[in-house]
Amino acid sequence: MFSTNFIVYGKPIPKGRARFRRIGKFVSTYTPKKTATYEQEVAKIAKIAMGDQEPLETPVTVCIYIRMPIPASYSKARKQACLDGYEKPTKKPDLTNVTKSIEDGMNGIVYKDDSQIVNLHITKVYSETPAVEVLIVEALE
Repeated sequence: MFSTNFIVYGKPIPKGRARFRRIGKFVSTYTPKKTATYEQEVAKIAKIAMGDQEPLETPVTVCIYIRMPIPASYSKARKQACLDGYEKPTKKPDLTNVTKSIEDGMNGIVYKDDSQIVNLHITKVYSETPAVEVLIVEALE
């Protein structure tokens, strides 16, 4: 059974909504630059983690641990409450949009398509070191 894991350091970036632009009589869509840059960073780190392994074609389980930065405006006591888990990161970005950026960044690298994800475990917490930790395991049983 194959598994791999990696960490994307820095503030987690949610998947931005598709943007539209008109070129003459035609309308085209594009991904916002911030989202595209983050997905490219995820892809780069995922490629390193995969090494020579080809993208999986089997069902996979994905575990994502999102570490959000603590807002600078919080008091020392409130920051400690965040680190101790008493205060949860209920503000934006929501965990599903961050997860979508991670999933799309892994497409064609870790697995052929994110439709292969059959189990998804996501946690979002506050941390002094913002990052996203990712674990991918084949779901063969």
